Order: sequence, then structure tokens, then C-alpha cells
Amino acid sequence: MTDDETVDVYLGLDVGKGEHHATALTPAGKKAFDKPLPNTEPKLRELFAKLQAKHGTVLVVVDQPASIGALPLAVARDTGCRVADLPGLTMRRIADLYPGEAKTDARDAYVIADAARTMPHTLRAIDPADETTAELQMIVGFDDDLTTETTRIKNRLRGLLTQIHPSLEQVLGPRLDHPAVLALLERFGSPAQIRKAGRRRLVTLLRPKAPRMAERLVEDISPHSTRRPSSSPGPRPRH
Repeated sequence: MTDDETVDVYLGLDVGKGEHHATALTPAGKKAFDKPLPNTEPKLRELFAKLQAKHGTVLVVVDQPASIGALPLAVARDTGCRVADLPGLTMRRIADLYPGEAKTDARDAYVIADAARTMPHTLRAIDPADETTAELQMIVGFDDDLTTETTRIKNRLRGLLTQIHPSLEQVLGPRLDHPAVLALLERFGSPAQIRKAGRRRLVTLLRPKAPRMAERLVEDISPHSTRRPSSSPGPRPRH
């Protein structure tokens, strides 16, 4: 950071999923706060407001601005604090200069705050666009995880259907992402149960989920559900 605006307290946050560790230092290096901090908006707002009321301008610094660091940064900016990022690799190199080898949340928070106080050139300013990008990356990451899990489950279901009734899998497999097909498999979990249910019950079940497709889907299913898969080919006829 190259901004020369006066900072009255440097707040280093070693961020975590459930709670952070917060260490606040005055320009003289005196600790103004050094405690675990729950990762909730009310607690974050409370601490930022207290530091502002007692000291003045607060600079909030984290080493992970994305994902778990997004909430404290958003709250800090909303409450009028300045925000910055101490890149993780830089932070680790600076930490090697401090006495003690044990890595603790309290030690890391102190290193972040003290680096902001004594080496402001190591900080990176965080623009609102950076925060938006971090939030979008987090959302996209969730979407990717959900897509991967959905694909895994669909492949598992298709594999089971192929083992149990290959011809029925040819009808249902490509449609496994349709709510009507999922409802069908949830209610009648096997070809035998589908066969026993009968056409009328199947249409009644599927119509709320697929008003236009219900009857056509049942027609596609019926020839396959009423025909049992043969376990082995029969003997060849003799001529």
C-alpha cells in the first residue's frame, strides 16, 4: 500500500472458519486487543466499532481475502475501516523473522498486525472489485462441487440400472436429472415395483412433475418394465 493516510490501530486477523484470532497494535506497537474473535457479523462489528471509538482510524489486515476472509473484510469496509491484504507467502517469510517456531493463530495474527505497522509496503490494497471476485470464486467453487457430486450420483444410478435392467436404463438413464424420473425411482425403486404399479399409477405420479411428458414417459417405460431381462441367451435352434 502506498496510501499515507494516518492509521491509529493495525488489526491483524488470522482468519478461520469458526473463529479468527484478532491482534490490534497501536503505531507504537502496544497491544490494544489480542483475543479469539467469532466469525459472526455482530461480533466483528462490535470489535471494529470499539477500536474506532477508542483509537480512530482502523486498518484491518488479513492473509486470506477470499472465502473465509470475505466476511470480516466486508464488515470492516461497511463500518468505515480501511482494509488490506498481506499475501500468504509474504506473511510466512516475515513470520520467519520473529522469535519462536511454533505456529499458532495468536502468533500469526500478531505477525500480520506488526507487518502492517512496520512494513506497510508489504501490504496489498483490496479494491471492492477484488472482494466481488473473491465472492464469485467462492460461489463458483460451490457450484463446481455440486456439479461433481451430481455427476457422481447420476453415474452411480446409471451403473445400478445397467446391472439390474439394461433396457430400462436406456430409457431412464439420459433423463436422470428430470424431477419426474427421480420421483419415479424414489417411489418405485426397482423394475419389479414399476411393473407392479401399472400405467395409471405411474401417470398419476409423474404428471405433477412432468405435465407434458408424463404419458409419453410411461409409454417409453412400459415395454421395458414389463419385459424381464434375460440372464443368458437361449439355445440356438437346430436345423
